[in-house]
Amino acid sequence: MTAEVKLSKEELLKLYNMDLDELLAISSKYVKDTVEFCSIVNARNGKCSQNCKYCAQSSHYRTDIESYPLIPVEDVIKAAEESRDNKADRFAIVTSGKTPDEEDFDKVVAMIKAVNEVKGIKSCASIGILNEEQAKALAKAGLKRFHHNINTSESYYPSVCTTHTWQDRLNTCKLVKKYGMELCCGVILGMGESVEQRIEMAMELAEIEPDSIPINILMPIPQTPFENYHDKIDEENILRTLAVFKIANPDAVLRFCGGRMKLSQENQEKALKTCVEGILIGNYLTTIGKEPHEDIETVKKIGKSIKY
Repeated sequence: MTAEVKLSKEELLKLYNMDLDELLAISSKYVKDTVEFCSIVNARNGKCSQNCKYCAQSSHYRTDIESYPLIPVEDVIKAAEESRDNKADRFAIVTSGKTPDEEDFDKVVAMIKAVNEVKGIKSCASIGILNEEQAKALAKAGLKRFHHNINTSESYYPSVCTTHTWQDRLNTCKLVKKYGMELCCGVILGMGESVEQRIEMAMELAEIEPDSIPINILMPIPQTPFENYHDKIDEENILRTLAVFKIANPDAVLRFCGGRMKLSQENQEKALKTCVEGILIGNYLTTIGKEPHEDIETVKKIGKSIKY
């Protein structure tokens, strides 16, 4: 079922505020009976020059994380094979930093080519803001999908980061599509945005038209500016946001990512039945996820199958 006409802000806001069960019943019309699994490897950690207020990897804050350079390609291959064994069919190489320097970029390209040789796995990468030559080179290397979030609405972005702009992120998304790669582009909820700004995110994503929309829920990190943002969004409003995102983006796969444990198991299952069709399995960049076997059991429990 595809929405042929994009809904207005007023229409989406009206949906957001309707009875929750009725809202979820509407969004459920757009979901499939399968759930996609993907996985990541944190290929370079920390020492990022950007001041994103949610992030443990920013060099602007004194967070207690381990920083390390690019890991060996052999470790990437091993992680990709483990992901496949846990029923993931997509695997992403993720690096910290605004954009890779020339030496690291060449190493990432080699990693992508190695991942493409792993049977049953589609390659993905999340390596920051791209220029035209980098986007062109990634496509030439055979990268299937590139991940780059807008993170929040354009109107709220200056409250989250000031070392680059929302438009910088949008430009990268456009380059990814220009060179024929699939686009994974999502958000982080609970960073102090208003309901109206959540609606704006849904509409902005509808204009971008990503293939996948990863949904992160803020897990406040000590020593970051958002360390006390524990109560900026509750479970009901997470579900409302997910439903509206799905209605506004019916052809994109909404994907549970970091912070989903802020939802009870009951509400995670409810979301997977009504609006979410993908899960990033395993651990995340600087926070802990679930064991893959737990997600496999959950998918079975709700009567769906894993798209693999």
